[in-house]
Amino acid sequence: MAQLNLRLPENAPGELFVDETCIDCDTCRELAPETFGSTSSGQAYVLRQPPDESSWRRALQAVVSCPTASIGAERSAKEAARDLPVQLEGPVYRCGYSAESSYGAQSYFLRRDDGNILVDSPRAAAPLLKRLAEMGGVRRLFLTHQDDVADHAEFRARFGCERIIHRDDDHIGAEVRLEGEREIAAGVRAIPVPGHTRGSCALLVDERYLFTGDHLWADDRGQLGMGRGVCWYSWSEQKKSLARLLEYRFDWVLPGHGRSLHLAQPRMREEVEKLHRRLG
Repeated sequence: MAQLNLRLPENAPGELFVDETCIDCDTCRELAPETFGSTSSGQAYVLRQPPDESSWRRALQAVVSCPTASIGAERSAKEAARDLPVQLEGPVYRCGYSAESSYGAQSYFLRRDDGNILVDSPRAAAPLLKRLAEMGGVRRLFLTHQDDVADHAEFRARFGCERIIHRDDDHIGAEVRLEGEREIAAGVRAIPVPGHTRGSCALLVDERYLFTGDHLWADDRGQLGMGRGVCWYSWSEQKKSLARLLEYRFDWVLPGHGRSLHLAQPRMREEVEKLHRRLG
């Protein structure tokens, strides 16, 4: 539970606040970007108090989704907890309920006629499990890399989903171990992007949505980036993996950490090219 005595001084006055235990995971800023901002150190804070009920609902979704319980509010978040996952666009939903064991990584839910897909694992919170069951359950759990597996076993037990991960990152005994690029369902392609970890993979859906794990993300200015400081396997391989993404078309970058980005495909390609040039 967030503590008033640890409240960050940057918070706008009012009942909603972030305390100093925030780990800068970006979950709240993705769920309620109109409410939460970034301090100079990267921690989240309340940029402005929610002005209406819809803004409050999104802010309270962030409250229940915070992996470290660093967001406090006087009002109840029970109804907002039942909203998750929330639709982003088309078949793509944000799960919320980020797990501290994954350092607050975001996860996504894809509604599909041939079986729903969970991309990376959120917390196995009871309201989320119930809502996912109501939406048709989970057929596949795609894990972008070994860091963001969180409560994978609970989702396997609840839904009987097959867990999919690259063999070089499989320390969980997954049902499907990837070796190279592979289509795991119609229009759903796993693309190895080694660098952050040896077995990091992106997931491209319908040539529109690219789920990037910890490989690629955007910042709050809408600029794509990668992190050498969080590259655990090989920075040279990570840069090669970025160049490889120029072979594909997509207009969404949906990361585990950092901000999502939506651009027309020609503009998205330009941004990937610019990042590649900046990194040398």
